[in-house]
Amino acid sequence: MGKLEDDATGAVVTFMGRVRNHNRNRTVLRLEYEGAEDIANNEWGKIAQETARHFSISCLSASHRVGTLEVGEIAVWIGVASPHRRTAFDACRHLIDELKLRLPIWKKEYYADGESEWLQGG
Repeated sequence: MGKLEDDATGAVVTFMGRVRNHNRNRTVLRLEYEGAEDIANNEWGKIAQETARHFSISCLSASHRVGTLEVGEIAVWIGVASPHRRTAFDACRHLIDELKLRLPIWKKEYYADGESEWLQGG
């Protein structure tokens, strides 16, 4: 939806979701994300349009990786530019919440004990 650079923009807020080494008292070795790309892209377009209508933002961008990711790697990145910081923060929070709720992306965690499981709500 545009670059995050604009002379009218006073705030740029970014969010990076990283693969952490633990979840629910278990040691996580890596994650695997799978997604329905066409559906995800279509839904992302809806989310981006809704967010742009609801918040006074200059531009936004997001990316969610799929495939195998190691601990420390970035899984999801969101950027929002707005004339004001509160709006940029609020829009960024809204975007991550909606992406996690609505995109068809599934997460599998691989644990140090040799087990793995698919988790709801990626």
